[in-house]
Amino acid sequence: MLKTVCLIGKPNTGKSSLFNILLHEKRSIIMDEPGITRDRVYGLVNYGDKKFHLIDTGGIDLGDDDFNKDILAQATFAIDEADLILFIVDGKVELSASDYLIRDLLMKSNKQVILVVNKIDNDKNKDDIYRFYELGFDRILAISCAHKIGIDELLLEITKDMNAVSSVESDHCKFCFIGRPNVGKSSLINALLNEKRSIVSDISGTTRDAIDSDFNYHGNLYTVIDTAGMKKKGRIYESVEKYSYLRSLKAIERSDVCVLVIDALDGITILDKHIAGLAINAGKALVICVNKWDMIKDSDVALGKWKLLIKNEFKFADYALVVFTSAKTKKKLHLLMPMVIEAYNNYRKNISTSLLNDCIMRANSLHAAPSYKGRRLKINFVSQTGCCPPKFTLHVNDKKLVHFSYERYLENQIRESFDLMGTPIVLQFKNKNE
Repeated sequence: MLKTVCLIGKPNTGKSSLFNILLHEKRSIIMDEPGITRDRVYGLVNYGDKKFHLIDTGGIDLGDDDFNKDILAQATFAIDEADLILFIVDGKVELSASDYLIRDLLMKSNKQVILVVNKIDNDKNKDDIYRFYELGFDRILAISCAHKIGIDELLLEITKDMNAVSSVESDHCKFCFIGRPNVGKSSLINALLNEKRSIVSDISGTTRDAIDSDFNYHGNLYTVIDTAGMKKKGRIYESVEKYSYLRSLKAIERSDVCVLVIDALDGITILDKHIAGLAINAGKALVICVNKWDMIKDSDVALGKWKLLIKNEFKFADYALVVFTSAKTKKKLHLLMPMVIEAYNNYRKNISTSLLNDCIMRANSLHAAPSYKGRRLKINFVSQTGCCPPKFTLHVNDKKLVHFSYERYLENQIRESFDLMGTPIVLQFKNKNE
């Protein structure tokens, strides 16, 4: 399981700036006004062959208002969930009572802590970090988010005890049910297991933590994971629900296949597509399950409309397998496991080099890459260089000549030739000397 790293500190010390740098994207809002980051923000950091979850938190201050109390509660949950904590302090200001409050909080947690002194913008300021040793932490690093100084050293320190992420196949299929609250995830699992293993209630958000259940299907072992319903970030009010959101992300990370459950009565929402995106970004196989199908009138007519709707709304995941079920009546439930198994098998599929090259060379001869400034992409060789999901490396004359539309064409040709429904695939282009 991937480790979790948490950013803690006073307002305006640069936590959100560091979060965005580590993720290579602007996920947290950055402003000079203290206290902008109110809620925890989650992300997945890739560094070489290592990965870890990252949590950004609101700035902890000594104010007595409810706003500061809520931030402190959120930070406490984040600390509890974290394996490693980055305590961010401002290298240009003196230590305050809030810094010592955070110090005491971290000391009580007994978690690993790296004290990160931000805003050390040049060598002249490096001696300033020694005054921060009075906080009592052994691991201290100086960085500058504004000038991106010391970031690699920090990442090395964060990941030095982490294992490389392996694409080795798991010993058996693990799949999770994901989706909005109250779409029937727990009911589907109970129907699948034919027993009440998860609590089922009409009250949305009953499942707080990810729940694992092992079962046998046609003589093989499987693990199904139920997760808490994911709410839109702006609608996550309760502390415990934010805590559950990270648990759901971790359930996705340790699964091979994600089953996105959609409520047939509600239709497809923006949040459904966002949740599907989480599974895709994690590189997991995907099955879309439209639940509560027993509630749909004229289901035969509705089926065609729904298939077209899914095709239009999930263009970014057009490889996903789709099943229409009812947890209540178990209608078409027998189709779910075969689809999970198909997605899983394709997720870990290996294709011979000779067949791959035949496929790509045939595709290239039928439809050559477009020329750019008098030059044309040439594909010399292709091989599969990974699985879970399948990864293909194409050796070319110049990878800068790869147009996204031609990459999409090649992906479609591979999918059609080798039946890779249900799983994402990765195409990597390399120049001759790389």
